[in-house]
Amino acid sequence: MSRLSENWQQVHRRISAACQSSGRTEAPLLLAVSKKHPAEKVAALAALGQVHFGESYAQEGVEKIKQLAHLSLVWHFIGPIQSNKTKLIAEHFDWVHSVDRPKVLQRLSDQRPAGHQPLQVLLQLKVGEEVSKSGADVATLKDMADWAAKSASIELRGVMCIPPPSPDHATQLAYLRQAKVVFDDLRQQHPKIDTLSMGMSQDLAAAIEAGSTCLRVGTDLLGPREY
Repeated sequence: MSRLSENWQQVHRRISAACQSSGRTEAPLLLAVSKKHPAEKVAALAALGQVHFGESYAQEGVEKIKQLAHLSLVWHFIGPIQSNKTKLIAEHFDWVHSVDRPKVLQRLSDQRPAGHQPLQVLLQLKVGEEVSKSGADVATLKDMADWAAKSASIELRGVMCIPPPSPDHATQLAYLRQAKVVFDDLRQQHPKIDTLSMGMSQDLAAAIEAGSTCLRVGTDLLGPREY
């Protein structure tokens, strides 16, 4: 618990410093990436005040959601989405960050249970040329945004990206600013969107400078993952 508290405070200090350095008065949302960490550790971090948690594997995430249903947590799905997992995601998660294909978007919309609040959706933009990384090109993303805006069971909230890793701040910033341009352009057509999910432990400061509204931080908060 003491190590978790130290980590949590240290990450918040880094966020505050980056905000001050870039002239931002409002800090981004901190999303704790809890994949491959036990529910007990999630509960301990929640006791410190952390509310938003991100999972990358549908079945693992749903098990934690059920175990921790007594806590007022907000659950985000942030990993690659297999078509056979969309029903599980649509039924249990509050947010989805990684929608990169029209087929997945439609399945999530169709499979969101009646009576649930609309599923909060971010469209994943491909930034960089990494073959292993998911994401839609700009044209596909805009088409998905137009479709999502007409759905009653999902609510379009913005854009997510995972740029190629780099230790260089200027390189990080260049990639992240590409996503910010697309986000700002999308807002011209869909003024209600408000979320730009980008920035992890390594590029946190650059993401804040580039305009991120949601940071996804895992190891720096929860420690090494238990694979």
